Amino acid sequence: MSKKLPGFEGKGKSGERSYRLGIVLSGGGTRGVAHIGVLRALLEHGIEPECVAGTSAGAVIGALYATGHSAERMMDFFREIDPFSLTHMTFGKVGILDTLKFVPEFLRYFPDDSFEALQRKLYVVATDLLSGEAMVFDTGQLVLPLLASSSVPMVYSPTEVNGRWYVDGGIIDNFPVRLLRERCDIVLGVHVSPMREMKIEELGSSLSILDRALEVGMFSRSQEGFGFCDLMIQPRGLVHYGMFDTKHLADIETTGYEATLPHLAKIKRLLVRGAA
Repeated sequence: MSKKLPGFEGKGKSGERSYRLGIVLSGGGTRGVAHIGVLRALLEHGIEPECVAGTSAGAVIGALYATGHSAERMMDFFREIDPFSLTHMTFGKVGILDTLKFVPEFLRYFPDDSFEALQRKLYVVATDLLSGEAMVFDTGQLVLPLLASSSVPMVYSPTEVNGRWYVDGGIIDNFPVRLLRERCDIVLGVHVSPMREMKIEELGSSLSILDRALEVGMFSRSQEGFGFCDLMIQPRGLVHYGMFDTKHLADIETTGYEATLPHLAKIKRLLVRGAA
């Protein structure tokens, strides 16, 4: 099921469960693998977010976490599924790669293909291509909304869900913190789309220009939501990696892990205070 993304309407809605700890995971292409490192550090110290909101790569990793996969199994997902494999090329569709060809690979990690089968609450944001609105999925079929949220325009074909066409959620809301601020006592934010300093000679291909354009737009809109988090994690080392970098997945994961360690004591204090 999908619905329009709500505004800041206060904590909790009538009839909805509230959660103690929520985490918002931004989009960021393969830099989203840093989310795995963040979650690994949290889990090693007994910190388990009960509610997740994610966009694009953040939605996929949020779903892996909500399914109950370990950090190592989450890394397997990105090692095994090549996001740019020529076997996924489109024929008769817009885009270079066909999102529907990824469905069998996603089903290996989400065999129940259902939000209701998840162990933790998950909200997935995608962009309705016709209405131009951000839409949130949190019930029903899981895999297609995940693909919709990750369908980077020009690279991937738009994804059809229930008769509507969707593309990457980061176009409208790359950092969907408002979904958690309404429902959670404590909100952790993880942002993995930093603004890098660039030189003109680095923009020598269509892919590099697309990468930069998305980076600029997503960072600008995401900043507006940082202040709604109780704590922000922004792995600085990610400036060294591009949105489509598939060669340094282990380094990206480690960057997220190491960026989280200095925040663990404060997160624990927030949880103790919240439980008081």
